Order: sequence, then structure tokens, then C-alpha cells
Amino acid sequence: MTTDSDVNKRIMLINGANLNLLGSRDPGIYGTETLDDIVDSARNQAEELGLELRHFQSNSEGEIVDAIARSRGNSGGIIVNAGAFSHYSWAIHDALGAFPGPIIELHLSNPGAREEFRTKSVITPVATAVISGLKARGYPLAVRAIAPLMAS
Repeated sequence: MTTDSDVNKRIMLINGANLNLLGSRDPGIYGTETLDDIVDSARNQAEELGLELRHFQSNSEGEIVDAIARSRGNSGGIIVNAGAFSHYSWAIHDALGAFPGPIIELHLSNPGAREEFRTKSVITPVATAVISGLKARGYPLAVRAIAPLMAS
């Protein structure tokens, strides 16, 4: 049986469309670290804080919605980099809006400084906080930021 204290020690990290291409896709924008490198750094930060980090990546909007739904009752918080889905997926917005814990929206680049279509996120209204523009360094920072929010 999962207890509330177990749930509050688990972070769900969700990465969306094309993030499996990190390290080779536009390194000037996204950095040279691979998704595995980035997840490892976030997981190491979580372990230092006595937390467990679970990771899910998909290029499919529906699979991301399902992962968010599975996180209800199983994770104390969600860190999500939905990639391009951030700008138009009302389905991901609605799924996150139904999640009872804190949500950190994460972006490797600064979407506000890029193309016009990237400047609006439909996830931001349901997120507790947003971290952007720090490339791979944003992931462990998001873990540190969400930890005290899950405990409250």
C-alpha cells in the first residue's frame, strides 16, 4: 500500500516531443547533453534530497496525458518539459490541472526569446512555477525547487 509519505517522496519527470533527440538536435539552443545525461543529473539531485525520481518520455501527446493520470496518487509532484506540446496541448493542460500536487514547467531554452508561436504556453496557467533558459542545469534546479513544495 502506498502511503502519503511515500507519494511525497516521488517526483515524476515527464519529457515530451523530440526531447529524445537531445545532444544532437540544435545543440546551440538545447545544449549538448543527451536526455539520459539530463535525467541522470535530475535523478542524482533527487537522491541527494532523499527523493525518488521517475522518468517518462514520449513523442505522443496521449501517452503523456496517460503518464500524468498515472501520477495521481503515485507522485507528490511533476516536473514537465512537454516540448512543443507546451504551446498547444489543451489535453496536457487539462491532465496537469487535475493533478493535486505541485507542477514545475521546464524548458531548456527561453521560449519567450524565440519564435512568436513559442512565447505562449498553455501549461503555464496550471503550473506552480516555470524554469526556462538554463539548458540542462534547469533539471536539477527543478528538483530542488519542487522538493519543499511536495512536503507542504
